[in-house]
Amino acid sequence: MDRSLLTIPNALTFLRFLGIPLFIYLTLKLHADGWAIAVLAIGGATDYFDGKLARLWNQTSRFGELADPAIDRLYITATLIVFLIRDIVPIWIIFILLGRDFILGFLTVGLKRAGRAPLQVNFLGKAATFNLLYAFPFLLLAKSENFLGTCAFVVGWGFAIWGIALYISTGIGYAREATSQIRGARVINS
Repeated sequence: MDRSLLTIPNALTFLRFLGIPLFIYLTLKLHADGWAIAVLAIGGATDYFDGKLARLWNQTSRFGELADPAIDRLYITATLIVFLIRDIVPIWIIFILLGRDFILGFLTVGLKRAGRAPLQVNFLGKAATFNLLYAFPFLLLAKSENFLGTCAFVVGWGFAIWGIALYISTGIGYAREATSQIRGARVINS
């Protein structure tokens, strides 16, 4: 096994991956929203710390570069599906966010076919994901019918609105970049 895989940042990424089925189980099977909120909060924190520590400790790896955004997409997708089932977010938000990821996934395949590297996540893309991952625990907590739930509603939707706006705008930017690179590769290969 490659020793560069055995790092704390990669362990945090893997921990976030393990949180996906745990969150689904806690939310849908046990209806243990308090524990599910904790899992979402830990997931959001690991998303921040894995990249921060990898750069700080010079432990970046190809695994981390590929797994981190892939696990983020899985985390967001799973959470949105659970939120749809639990009637926490409207379906149009789910279509927008998952549609953006589907289009970018399709363009990533096009980049690979054109012999180009996958696009690098930029700062705004990270901020979009950060906002969504931080919105999720608050949106789940907002289901509580008390003062804390009301406060969580405001904070959760604040993060969600910014996250959605950034997710859409960065998606457009990534799509333009990918399309440009694919066209450029076609011109070179012609």
